[in-house]
Amino acid sequence: MGNDVKLTSIIGNDFSAQIILNTLKNIKVNSDNVLQKLEQTPSSVVLYDEEGRRQIYCDLKNIQDTPYSFNASLIEDINFIVACNVNFNRPLLHIAKENKKTIATDVHVISDIYDEYNSEFMQYSDILFLSDENIGNNYKEFILKIAKTYGNKIIVLGRGANGAAMYLQKTNQIIEMPAVKIGKAVNTVGAGDALFSAFIHFYLKEGNPFNALHLAQIFAAYKITVNGASNGFKTEKEIYEA
Repeated sequence: MGNDVKLTSIIGNDFSAQIILNTLKNIKVNSDNVLQKLEQTPSSVVLYDEEGRRQIYCDLKNIQDTPYSFNASLIEDINFIVACNVNFNRPLLHIAKENKKTIATDVHVISDIYDEYNSEFMQYSDILFLSDENIGNNYKEFILKIAKTYGNKIIVLGRGANGAAMYLQKTNQIIEMPAVKIGKAVNTVGAGDALFSAFIHFYLKEGNPFNALHLAQIFAAYKITVNGASNGFKTEKEIYEA
């Protein structure tokens, strides 16, 4: 959508890594901070059915045991940190908070607000995204417990075909938003990431969380009408005109 990003990540020294670096070059994303510190690049396989149910198999290689050397100068000119909940990002959370940067994280699927792996990411996030996959019917209570425990400013719960729910610290309320439907859903893989990234884009642009979530839902709705996790992305102009 035209954002100026500084991408930091860890990849391997293999054929998959070259595909990643070539792709970043082709889409004009700087790869100087994408470090080839692994022998092999992590990969995953996602199986899904016509109803959108998924099984995900991840082969993370040794990325969870490999550190990334973050420092304050790396984020000096950055206003907003979008941190994946991978182990090497844990030091980034501390550095970003110390330097008063806004942090957004997606912890994906959790069933416990004190989730041992994700609690640090939840604690440091100003904007927190998660899925309702393992939460059950009492999702509002679950969101409020997270807000009370960690003090997040915005919490967005992706609810798939049921839309989304958003908590705002400013008003201490939860807003439910129905799903946006655009054509037939072909592949729901990547829908949550699409919702998360588009929300960040429009929230930074407008500062209005309600409209940001609505536009993000449109973005994600278009995404799932196309097969493939890296396809189906609309431009900002196309989303505004939808």
